Amino acid sequence: MKKSVLQLLTATALCIFGCALLTVAFVLPPVGIIDSSVLIAFGEILTFVGSLVGIDYHYKYRQ
Repeated sequence: MKKSVLQLLTATALCIFGCALLTVAFVLPPVGIIDSSVLIAFGEILTFVGSLVGIDYHYKYRQ
């Protein structure tokens, strides 16, 4: 499997996991309140995904 495909699959899986984390936090008691720790975790997941894809993209297409 190519490295770029693996990175894309990992990034997609992490985004889905982060959205699932938010959904579970929204459904569990207290209903309708997402704790700040869940939002921080989701932000860290998205930052990791961005760095995983963005760094490779930057160096791959650097002129």
